[in-house]
Amino acid sequence: MKKTLSALALSLWAGPLLAQDQMTLLLDWFVNPDHGPVIIAQEKGYFANENLEVEIIAPADPSAPPRLVAAGQAEMAISYQPQLHLQRHEGLPLRRIGTLVATPLNCLLVLEDGPIETPADLAGRKIGFSVGGVEDAVLSAVLGTHGVTLDQVELVNVNFSLSPAIMSGQVDAVIGAFRNFELNQMDIEGVAGRCFYVEEEGLPTYDELIYVANLDTMDADMVRRFLAATERATQYIINHPEESWEIFASTAPELRDELNRRAWSDTLPRFALRPAALDTGRYAAFEAFLQEAGLIPAIHPVSEIAIDVSAQ
Repeated sequence: MKKTLSALALSLWAGPLLAQDQMTLLLDWFVNPDHGPVIIAQEKGYFANENLEVEIIAPADPSAPPRLVAAGQAEMAISYQPQLHLQRHEGLPLRRIGTLVATPLNCLLVLEDGPIETPADLAGRKIGFSVGGVEDAVLSAVLGTHGVTLDQVELVNVNFSLSPAIMSGQVDAVIGAFRNFELNQMDIEGVAGRCFYVEEEGLPTYDELIYVANLDTMDADMVRRFLAATERATQYIINHPEESWEIFASTAPELRDELNRRAWSDTLPRFALRPAALDTGRYAAFEAFLQEAGLIPAIHPVSEIAIDVSAQ
């Protein structure tokens, strides 16, 4: 009996130690180098070290993850700072709780050897886009810096075929192209492109990719551990770029190609080194920008949009 009780006590002690907190992370799109810290944290066991079991899900509809998190169907999603501002004004109970990519990736993309030397040359021409709303404000700011208004251009919805639309001549430029992907994709196809970087053309800088959670149901301790694991993964990526690429690319055959290899190198310096850290001025400035553009009716305080979970 004594031996049996000892074995039972050991099993009761070992059980909680082996159990891991489970959480679901919804990606913004299919797995790609933008998600490097998440994938490396998974593959290197950094989530497990934080007593987390993270289920990573790529959505069928890239617009769905924030709304699923708001509805309590997942703990966290990867989204975009500009969209979060609009979603907060729609009443979704979301907050930015961490940063994944800490610089804009969006750019106004044109052909390198085409007729567009500056955005001013786009007056009377066609510009492709994939997402309305925020992109209208972004494009309006970029064009406005060069004395062009939206009603002087023709907007064409090209869905997510940004590079093909400009390479085929369907449009003269596209907004919403990611500089770490579309530029490389065009170069691989033998067509040189050129980006006008939005943060150099009239927009306040912002976080391109962020983690969002439902503030009403969020487990702050789990979030802190998640961010600690991704911070450790980012440090590993920075210190070991080639090794981390091999780990990332080995997770799926379709990732091991020239486009993803180039995008990995271009994205690496843009990962947030301190994913939990919050730049309140950045969020205040973008909220003011959207209000001035007429996309939101009033200005929310930063605490209504983003939080520093380490202070919770």
